[in-house]
Amino acid sequence: METAAESDLPYNRLKRAGTVLDAEPLLPPALVKLLVWAAGYYHHPIGEALHAALPVLLRQGRSATAHGEIVWRAAGEDDGRYAERLKRAPAQRRVLAMLREKTSGLRESELDAVSPRWRTAVNALAAHGLVIAEHTDCLETYAGPRDVPHILSDAQRTAAETIQAASGFRCFLLHGVTGSGKTEIYLQAIDRLLAQGRQALVLVPEIGLTPQLVARFRRRFAAPIAVLHSGLNEQERLCAWLSARNHRAAVVIGTRSAVFAPFADLGLIVVDEEHDGSYKQQEGFRYQARDVAVMRASREGIPIVLGSATPSLETLRHARDGAYVSLDLPDRAGGAGMPHVRLLDMRRLKPDQGLSPPLREALAERLARSEQSLLFLNRRGFAPVWMCHGCGWIAQCTRCDARLTYHKRSGKLRCHHCDLERPLIEQCPVCGGAEVHPLGEGTERVEAALSKYFPSARIERVDRDSTRRKGALEEKLERVHAGSADILIGTQMLTKGHDFPNVTLVGVLNADQGLYSADFRAGERLFQQILQVSGRAGRADKPGEVVIQTWHPQHPIFGALARHDFDSFANYELAERRDTRYPPYSFLALLRAEAAKPGTAMAFLREAADAARRFNRDGKLDLTEPAPAPMERRGGRYRAQLLVQAAERRPLHVFLDAWLAHLSESKQGRRVRWSLDVDPLDLF
Repeated sequence: METAAESDLPYNRLKRAGTVLDAEPLLPPALVKLLVWAAGYYHHPIGEALHAALPVLLRQGRSATAHGEIVWRAAGEDDGRYAERLKRAPAQRRVLAMLREKTSGLRESELDAVSPRWRTAVNALAAHGLVIAEHTDCLETYAGPRDVPHILSDAQRTAAETIQAASGFRCFLLHGVTGSGKTEIYLQAIDRLLAQGRQALVLVPEIGLTPQLVARFRRRFAAPIAVLHSGLNEQERLCAWLSARNHRAAVVIGTRSAVFAPFADLGLIVVDEEHDGSYKQQEGFRYQARDVAVMRASREGIPIVLGSATPSLETLRHARDGAYVSLDLPDRAGGAGMPHVRLLDMRRLKPDQGLSPPLREALAERLARSEQSLLFLNRRGFAPVWMCHGCGWIAQCTRCDARLTYHKRSGKLRCHHCDLERPLIEQCPVCGGAEVHPLGEGTERVEAALSKYFPSARIERVDRDSTRRKGALEEKLERVHAGSADILIGTQMLTKGHDFPNVTLVGVLNADQGLYSADFRAGERLFQQILQVSGRAGRADKPGEVVIQTWHPQHPIFGALARHDFDSFANYELAERRDTRYPPYSFLALLRAEAAKPGTAMAFLREAADAARRFNRDGKLDLTEPAPAPMERRGGRYRAQLLVQAAERRPLHVFLDAWLAHLSESKQGRRVRWSLDVDPLDLF
């Protein structure tokens, strides 16, 4: 971190430096200062914060150099000297024939299709000089035709020009309805920036949003675009990281960890879907990437754009108080209208495997018109419950206070919290009966129901189970865009950012799921999620419709959704937060603890609460009593938590400094795993 001429430690406790590892720092000074701030704000060890900013290969001591994929090519002329040898080696013969046929060479992924033994084959061929390996450039540049900028509406033009004219730090909230053309504003703002020779960082909440966005950026800019997310291999991540650092990459598009990427000349940060909870790291170094991005822009004196159709209430309050500049896009781009929203009262309907008769009719209409439909159900697997209809027994996880989910494709019961997997139980262990059946619907079950009702329809299921293989998500999205899919069924991976021009119907199957949570943010998340997925309908010249299946059609959230009225929902929710003194009208920190034995975590938190009361003599903070977590047992460990609430930020952090110093010396603390979450998003 730094050097010093003297040390307070005795000389015999110091170690002599063996060698200098690097000729220059890996991290720019401004980024180091940001990481020091982040480690302090989130009360996390600076070493782990620095590790979060470094690619794994650099943490392991590899040199700061990167290369692309290996491409194998045929080398030399075939003079017949190895003909006899190749007759006895069919795999070598097949690989060599393919390489001679394709003079540009074959990547490792392509060789997998040629022979499962290709590695042994190419090594033998290379030993005889018949093939050679070359590294491609790790940063590919798109060489196809370029997209031209779209003609902006008056509201879009005002927003783009305001961002482009910004000098120094300004935080903009780009609040536009779904389909209002926020991405085009990002592109035009970045275009001006690239003309000045500077770089841009674009953050997206999830990997699922990157393929479409990256493709659009690459078609637009004649400059290298780097990508940073956890779906890449370590060499690819190192390449993107170094390309940003040495200015080879003009734009970096990435998920939350990309906020710590080094840049040679960063000029603009964009945080797309800024409200999304995926920007919050939920383990280890628990930073909020959106907030870190705002602080980075402030420290580096550059503008930042926070874009969303459903801004977080924290961001919205900053905009209303004047701390952020609000740029509004009230209309959809290209003259498209907002979709019509229809609420289906499920108390009066008889659904079959999650599909009500009116929704099935709407799907049939779209199929007849060769239009696409999207069904949203935030529950993967076939059914969330495996139950005995004779005695009421339910299959439970043995390591968590949770039910096992039935996955029909694999024929297994699986816990979605700890990944425990067990064979299907076909006889009730309590009453011995054979009336054991799935209860409820997941995406697998709805997919099966769709196949039954619409046997000729082409159905794509998009959830974590169906997209585990690298490239699977991109392939599915490509089929949707190519018109090779009629109905999409998926989880929250489909709710935001995607542009499907031929989707004219969106169906929300279990809209009430978020109403039953004890978390004070549950209503906000539910509204954001449904409004975002509703925005996938009718984004082009065809009118869209949204069908919401609910058992509570009279709930205010659904009324606001039907009117596309974010402001009235936000006003209602902000008033409630003000009355209950929850964020954005207060600041929170959550102390979590877990242990293998019941009661151990609670004992530690009771001791922590006693210490907290001593450090809170002035009474500026509110402390809850230690309590078991809403899901007390998870992964075989018992969890508990303690919430600290403050009206002002500074007193909270002064308290946390003293409190954590005490807890780090606690003997009880050594018997548990404990962590502090500053600005927690989930209180469970």
